Amino acid sequence: MTGAREASQGSGPPPPPSPRKEDVSEQRRVKLQRLRALGLDPYPPRYRRTHTAQEAISLLERPEQGGAEPQDISVAGRIIARRAMGKAAFLDLRDGSGRIQAYLRADRLPPGQYDLLEALDLGDFLGVTGRLFRTKTGEPTIEAHHITLLAKSLQPLPEKWHGLSDVEKRYRQRYLDLASSPEVQQVFLIRSRLISALRRFLDGRGFLEVETPVLNPTAGGAAAQPFVTHHSALDRDLYLRIATELHLKRLIIGGLDRVYEIGRVFRNEGISTRHNPEFTTLESYEAYADYNDVMAMTEAMVAYAAQETLGKQTVEYNGQAIDFTPPWRRVTLREAIRERSGVDFEGYPDTASLAARMDALGLYAEPGAGRGKLIDKLLSHYVEPTLIQPTFLLDYPLDMSPLAKGKPGCPTLVERFEGFAGGMELANAFTELNDPEEQRERFRQQQALREAGDTEAEMPDEDFLLALEHGMPPTGGLGVGIDRLAMLFSGQTSIREVILFPQLKAP
Repeated sequence: MTGAREASQGSGPPPPPSPRKEDVSEQRRVKLQRLRALGLDPYPPRYRRTHTAQEAISLLERPEQGGAEPQDISVAGRIIARRAMGKAAFLDLRDGSGRIQAYLRADRLPPGQYDLLEALDLGDFLGVTGRLFRTKTGEPTIEAHHITLLAKSLQPLPEKWHGLSDVEKRYRQRYLDLASSPEVQQVFLIRSRLISALRRFLDGRGFLEVETPVLNPTAGGAAAQPFVTHHSALDRDLYLRIATELHLKRLIIGGLDRVYEIGRVFRNEGISTRHNPEFTTLESYEAYADYNDVMAMTEAMVAYAAQETLGKQTVEYNGQAIDFTPPWRRVTLREAIRERSGVDFEGYPDTASLAARMDALGLYAEPGAGRGKLIDKLLSHYVEPTLIQPTFLLDYPLDMSPLAKGKPGCPTLVERFEGFAGGMELANAFTELNDPEEQRERFRQQQALREAGDTEAEMPDEDFLLALEHGMPPTGGLGVGIDRLAMLFSGQTSIREVILFPQLKAP
């Protein structure tokens, strides 16, 4: 290949350099002014499209199958390719449903319209009215009887529509990423269908979708560092919510027995392939249920969502087939950590002894970290990467779970599970703690951790405690990471690929 390339380079003058983006943009602006000088509006306020590209292709199949002959229709989309042949040209148009080819001939268009081609560029939006047919190669095509420029693109799109190779640019200018890559569009279609499927599942079980505040006087419901903002009219600091849990449990107290919310939460933490400072969660709460009921619901819901979204309950992720068909594997957290690390955390009842054991393994803890955070580090380091097939880890230490109800007969454990697949956490659930006095003591212990330097420890919430003192029935709660589930369903290994506008460092 190298020799052939060198021979080719020596057989003639080198190709001219590609025009600079600034030059291309200026050329397009000149075309824009010419259009306006001709009295044409390059940005008309409306266009009556009768069919999407996919609907037009489906319409073409009807007469081929014995249906009625199609009449003139109107389609519209972005020009993604053009091939001129004298007094005829082919254009590829892409809309949100797909691509369709348009055939333009000078003698089939109104006078002067074919000359409009000189002012068109890749990236422009065009409306085409005409009759459907197939070319000799079988390509679905609309023969244009009239064309309308709908929007002039002043900036060039990614060259040759091969997509953007600059990953940072893909995220910063997601519109270019979507415009140049149908595969990227498909990822976000999968995400949207996933969320719709989760809603249908919960609605079908009698859950009520609700909305809770994003701005809160305290940041509770999770172990995370919050974002802080200031409300000028109230002259007080507020926190962006780190979870929806405590407000949803207030609704259980108020008599709404089954509630859920799908929404953004915000955590002032690091950015990685699995973490974004703002992300989407599903949280649900069901009165008169425990974590066993929630476990069964979780595996059924994820399997249902996979079937509804992808047409199957098995996904291909990172080179492996992951089967969400229930039942999922169940193992206690203690067993999983002991098997993978050799550490039985029940043998280390305090922070100092467990930290010393972890130091011996070369796994060092951050200053101020409590025993629960140390156990979580053992989990994330030794166990989580190995959980490829859907797995529930059960019965977590009390130190890790200040909002979960204790496990009867096991004073150091709570009724909690986390769901994993693809080597990452997808779900977290408890039998909810409903004893207000015990909850107050748990908050006090968390506050002591905060004062010792743990910025992610749970904040006390006096208003929630007041609500809890009015009585909350036995309740099962669930949190699901929508972004990570979307990663699995779409085969993406970075969370940024499933968030339309992820947070990035300053350019």
